[in-house]
Amino acid sequence: MGRGGHPGDRDEGPERKCIATGEVHPASALLRFVVGPEGEVVPDIAAKLPGRGIWVLPQRAALEQAVAKNLFARAAKQPVRLPDGLTASVEAQLAHRVVSLISLARKGGQAVAGYEKVKDWLARGNASVLIQASDGSERGKSKLSTPSDGTFIGWLTADELGRAFGRPTTIHAALGDGGLVRRVVEDAARLKGLRVPGGEMGRRKGKKTR
Repeated sequence: MGRGGHPGDRDEGPERKCIATGEVHPASALLRFVVGPEGEVVPDIAAKLPGRGIWVLPQRAALEQAVAKNLFARAAKQPVRLPDGLTASVEAQLAHRVVSLISLARKGGQAVAGYEKVKDWLARGNASVLIQASDGSERGKSKLSTPSDGTFIGWLTADELGRAFGRPTTIHAALGDGGLVRRVVEDAARLKGLRVPGGEMGRRKGKKTR
């Protein structure tokens, strides 16, 4: 895994095309939407809802373009209803999912929080992911380094990270390794595109399709 929040080399599964950019990426790196029974566009963050998927690159500009140009209706080949604040809703749902996954990792012994515990995990080589709150002290955060060939996640707030560990706030956290951790990294990478200007969403550049 790399500092940009991307999973390591492995089978990334099927690819899908973004309706806004025309780029092709692994489905796991995109946002999936479906059209509900009443014709409303529904975010499918976990990619499990029934129905034909509509895929968008998880970048604020791409999602806003899809909304402004009514690209969901074109992809669905039918009139659709877009809920107000769709972009903000998707960001909130993604953040909640990342926090929930980190919480599960904590309960499974795959995550620690607090400067000293994180420092110890890094020194022992137990950490594959370093997480630091976006609103934490830059001076304090600079004292810890991302593991070699590891991943850095720095776009969760201290309040969000705190919820994952049952605390009011958390600035420093670390994750071990395993399938659950890879899911955290994948979903955090999608969240990055909505929160960080210019945040990269794919481990490799997307391919243009006609």
